[in-house]
Amino acid sequence: MGILELLLIAVGVSMDAFAVSICKGLSVRKLRSRHVFAVSMWFGGFQALMPLIGYYLGSSFADLVTDYDHWISFVLLALIGGNMIKEAFGKSDDTDGVCDDFSFKKMLPLAVATSIDALAIGVSLAFLKVNIWISVLVIGAMTAAFSGVGIIIGNQFGARYKSKAELAGGIILVIMGLKILVEHLMA
Repeated sequence: MGILELLLIAVGVSMDAFAVSICKGLSVRKLRSRHVFAVSMWFGGFQALMPLIGYYLGSSFADLVTDYDHWISFVLLALIGGNMIKEAFGKSDDTDGVCDDFSFKKMLPLAVATSIDALAIGVSLAFLKVNIWISVLVIGAMTAAFSGVGIIIGNQFGARYKSKAELAGGIILVIMGLKILVEHLMA
């Protein structure tokens, strides 16, 4: 997998955090740099941690499934992407329970919820034999950047970008899954 594919996966997996950051921005009356920093670090940190955990879980049984690892990667990416696409068209409250609180108690569940899909991405990365350290750095940094921008957008413009972000992320992940599958079937 090349850097372009890694960047696309990072963008795709960042979209949940971006969407929640937009909602978080909606709930903040006076946005401060500490809010942007907190959201960026929580979401970027967890988006880096979860693929690392998934990678080591996947690596432990990767040798057992090398004949069909591309199918596993495809299914995981397609399921995550499909769920994001479904959520983009679903009806939801614009703030999804997000409030103007940046405490550990409020941020931890949001960070975990937005990074669960990154755990499955980590499993896929184990099958693709990529450099996990570069991958988690790119995914974490991309998510931190998108989250910081998301809270600003949410604070300035409102919820109109939330579903578009989820749709774009879902489409990217499904396309990456298809690309991995086609490359392995054509080899």
